[in-house]
Amino acid sequence: MAALTIKDENIQSLTGKVIVLTGGSSGIGLATTKLLLELGASVVSGDINPLPIEHDRLTFVKTNVKQWSDLVSLFDHAKERHGRINHAFANAGVSGRADYLEDKLDESGKLLEPNHEALDVNLKAVVNTAYLGLHHLRHQDPAGGSIVLTASATCFQRFRIADYTTAKHGVLGFMRGMVPNLEGSGLPLRINSLAPGLTETGMVPKGVVEAAGHATQSPDVVARSVALLMADETYQGKLIYSDQGKYWEMEDAMLKTVADIMGAGDDSIMEKIMKMAAQRGPSGGSLPGSSN
Repeated sequence: MAALTIKDENIQSLTGKVIVLTGGSSGIGLATTKLLLELGASVVSGDINPLPIEHDRLTFVKTNVKQWSDLVSLFDHAKERHGRINHAFANAGVSGRADYLEDKLDESGKLLEPNHEALDVNLKAVVNTAYLGLHHLRHQDPAGGSIVLTASATCFQRFRIADYTTAKHGVLGFMRGMVPNLEGSGLPLRINSLAPGLTETGMVPKGVVEAAGHATQSPDVVARSVALLMADETYQGKLIYSDQGKYWEMEDAMLKTVADIMGAGDDSIMEKIMKMAAQRGPSGGSLPGSSN
């Protein structure tokens, strides 16, 4: 994995850009909002809770990310106010909710479905936010821009909060799945993710972590990695891990390890299959995983 240094000049190009983000009222989202405003960007923030700051380039739209209609309204508001969107940051998240080793029963003694809120907010809503962002970035003139997703350091390791970890692995998987699709589209669209280590937010109380013998990092540290992923147009499919003020790009090293074992990998095979299917036309057979 490659260590990174994020200099002020690396993120200055965000001046004048329009960024839509979720979860902007606290933690990483709020720190990112403040940084983007300092850099001269305009921010449209969606959150359930009101923003604790005001700025002439900051707009708040009350948004429950679990509601598709709320997310649609968030992006529509940004487009109506600013005319275009340059970047979208799918950041809203919650802590784990489910215990898969606990039996919760209804009144008749039957097992209840587990709580899926962490999956709904940390994965489904992230995908929906990215999908809406890509829609607007594709259809504006000229097309272009980037999506940044909040994953977590838990997305590449074992972590005992299972629903949270599942969602964050899913975020990384979504990015990995979208990269070859975006590259094949021919459009100037990028998607990247961040993987913060233990960061002082409402979900990670500083005192509790320090009592366990570990330090947290300020959300300001993570905000700079968000800005870099937006500003650097060479970044595509990257995953920036941050911990206590230091940064590493993780994805290239992880994929290289896999490639050393597997060779070209399954996606190259799928690409060939899809090209063959396209050449054969509609009657040329079905793709793997489809049904006749």
